[in-house]
Amino acid sequence: MPSAENPSTTSLEAIPKQPATMQELISSLNTVMGDQALGENNETVQRVKKLMRSYVSKSQDWEKYAVYQEGARYTRNLVDDGNGKYNLLILVWGENQASPIHDHAGSHCMMKLLAGQLDEDLFAWPSNEAEKSNLKKNRSAGLNTNSVAYMHDKIGLHRISNPSSEKKAVSLHLYSPPYDMCKVFDETTGAATSANCAAQRLGRSDHSTCSITSSSSICEKPLRPATRST
Repeated sequence: MPSAENPSTTSLEAIPKQPATMQELISSLNTVMGDQALGENNETVQRVKKLMRSYVSKSQDWEKYAVYQEGARYTRNLVDDGNGKYNLLILVWGENQASPIHDHAGSHCMMKLLAGQLDEDLFAWPSNEAEKSNLKKNRSAGLNTNSVAYMHDKIGLHRISNPSSEKKAVSLHLYSPPYDMCKVFDETTGAATSANCAAQRLGRSDHSTCSITSSSSICEKPLRPATRST
């Protein structure tokens, strides 16, 4: 998270004009972020959120990143390395598929829905790891195309799901700082397990599938069909 020695240098009024393409969005994010990461400075977080919202999704901008293998729950494909202190990923969600409940390893997560619908379930952190119990669900929200959601470990844990049985969903994620490992949580016990959540780089033969490097991969957790929030 940014600290006093990494102050914001761009005012809200100085946000670049509305990006017309994904590449313009990436360029604008690099301008806003500079060589810094997102962090304690809420103004920078709001600036990036506003910029993500300003981009109107066009499939021709991102379809080359939306690689998916039929039968996968979801895929995580790297779009841009950013400035090294953040990165951009595109996730493709299979029909009726969901992530496990997970944290973000202390990173900021900004998510923009590029196509389809997604649901977000927000959970409180387990109150006492020594006494396992059901995770408390604080709220559920539905996201539509071009919606932007923000998540951080200070807010809690969450689960993202595609409620559609007919259409895939595609989302753009900004993580700052980037991370490859996180924790996933059992909803009934609150028990946490380390998970590999690394993105795949386009051009690799296995880029269309989730990163499977251990038995606790975030993509391999048993998932139940998503249910649309009301």
